[in-house]
Amino acid sequence: MPIQALGYAGFGSADLDGWRQFGTGLVGLQAVERGNSLLAFRMDDRKQRIVIDRAMPEGGRFFGWEVADAADLTALAARLEKAGVAVTAEPQTLADARRVRGLISFSDPAGNRLEAFYGAETDDTPFRPGRSISGFRTGPLGLGHAVLTVENIDTMMPFYVGLLGFGLSDYMLKPFRAYFFHINARHHSLAMIETGKSGMHHLMVELLSLDDVGQSYDVALNEDRVNVTLGRHTNDLMTSFYARTPSSFMVECGWGGRAIDPATWQSCELKDGPSLWGHERLWLPPEDREVAREMRMRAAAEGRRAPVQVMEGNYKLMPGTCPWWDGVSKAGA
Repeated sequence: MPIQALGYAGFGSADLDGWRQFGTGLVGLQAVERGNSLLAFRMDDRKQRIVIDRAMPEGGRFFGWEVADAADLTALAARLEKAGVAVTAEPQTLADARRVRGLISFSDPAGNRLEAFYGAETDDTPFRPGRSISGFRTGPLGLGHAVLTVENIDTMMPFYVGLLGFGLSDYMLKPFRAYFFHINARHHSLAMIETGKSGMHHLMVELLSLDDVGQSYDVALNEDRVNVTLGRHTNDLMTSFYARTPSSFMVECGWGGRAIDPATWQSCELKDGPSLWGHERLWLPPEDREVAREMRMRAAAEGRRAPVQVMEGNYKLMPGTCPWWDGVSKAGA
């Protein structure tokens, strides 16, 4: 699979000041000034991960998908062209602006601008978060995940799965139709929600500490930016909330996303809804919100739960002092 990760994303907005405050003060990104019309954000050793461009139209967006090297980029371009997809070999000036060595661009069936690249530049200086956080989970998993709204998922799947090589992680039909796709160990790097129109739904960034998410949530509440309340997902097991950006989409701040093995993962339908608890979705129509609420109430009644997903060293084990829990744990082993 030539595509390895979501490397970067860019959005058009004239509100650079609003984005600077949102990105640093709420999410914890590091702002990097790129002149009067461009604002970039760092979240690790990469020179930039998210770009806000005043010169792009409001609602404009692009996504940079990473490949290993020049040979893989050439192979991807050839595969796309063979399938009748128009591919542009972008000039070095644009590659330099994206802080990568090589770059091509093309569009998906909905007209979203996609870019593929190799050779992302790293910075000599350490990442300095905009507020006090422990950091972001990136590396081989990439920036996070992007979720698009689409007119019809069925018309998009042959392009992303058949042509680009994404794997289907799982899907749901209620309270809305959504499909989730992986390209590495992150449960999904891309998802699509069928709404009848094409757009950007949200961008997810994964923080390294649950307390980072909780404190971001407090900031979002204080600024009246919460669009989806704190909750935990059923499929990637992420504990997260969604904040309204200065643009027309959301950023999901999450922690504890599950890792999968793409070689053995089996996709399935999610019949228990998108969330184990929480995640009251203010963006949903009232009737769909009620369906989602009923599904969460059923999950509560059935006692549905899942183990917390943690990285080595990011937890402290408590002594087993409860005979009842020790019995439950052994019975489930």
